[in-house]
Amino acid sequence: MTESNPTISRITKAVIPAAGLGTRFLPATKATPKEMLPVVDKPAIQYVVEEAVSAGLDDVLMITGRNKRPLEDHFDRNYELESALQRKGDAGRLAKVQESSDLATIHYVRQGDPRGLGHAVLCAAPHVGDEPFAVLLGDDLIDPRDPLLARMVQVQERCGGSVVALMEVAPEQIHLYGCAAVEPTEDGDVVKVTGLVEKPEPADAPSNYAIIGRYVLNPHIFDILRKTEPGRGGEIQLTDALQQLAEDEKVGGPVHGVVFDGRRYDTGDRGDYLRAIVRLACEREDLGPDFRAWLRRYVTEEM
Repeated sequence: MTESNPTISRITKAVIPAAGLGTRFLPATKATPKEMLPVVDKPAIQYVVEEAVSAGLDDVLMITGRNKRPLEDHFDRNYELESALQRKGDAGRLAKVQESSDLATIHYVRQGDPRGLGHAVLCAAPHVGDEPFAVLLGDDLIDPRDPLLARMVQVQERCGGSVVALMEVAPEQIHLYGCAAVEPTEDGDVVKVTGLVEKPEPADAPSNYAIIGRYVLNPHIFDILRKTEPGRGGEIQLTDALQQLAEDEKVGGPVHGVVFDGRRYDTGDRGDYLRAIVRLACEREDLGPDFRAWLRRYVTEEM
């Protein structure tokens, strides 16, 4: 890999791994990609693309797999539907349909062999090249009022290296996440990451800082991923590669973490998925008033 200067490179590329089978949502995901499950009236994947675009990343690569064609169809033009809405004079719905196809320049590559998140990120190497880039996981939806990704891009452009998103969780939940050992910096919401471990037992966790699904990565991560052996679950773990970057700053720069305490909607779990829909629906101007009133009646009268 040729040397680059990621400290001053403007980040424009986002990678969205979307090759997972979605087994926790079977049978709904038997024929429908989990990323296409609706969160109110938009598929979850559209929220993620919108977040990337709002942070200035308008070149999006999706890592897909078998049965993921609906993702491509959603972000493509649907001329028959658009023509039908035009004939009806339904400008509002026409704008919503066209919005997804006009969001960004979107590319697709297949992860033929699902070997973990690290392997999925490695599939992006030919498209990304020698530039720093962002990775956004579709299970974590970040409220647009809390611009986490933009802050991470800012930290990476200032400090170089890689940046991960961190959130404090209860000790008994840390085994569900990658976990970071950290040191404070001069910025209250930024820490230096000195080590990472994938899904540790609570007694072995170096902190309560969990890695959530946003990364801004130095392209040297690809060199490390090519040499990373399968780890937990027999998969190539992105956390293991980041651990090597944290151990040796001479290879790809330091690893920092942005500590996030904003609004995050976890759609990777069935219960949290339902809670995310309720929270977002309650906050919508067009749906919220009536929905909140119904919810109050339901809770007080029927529960």
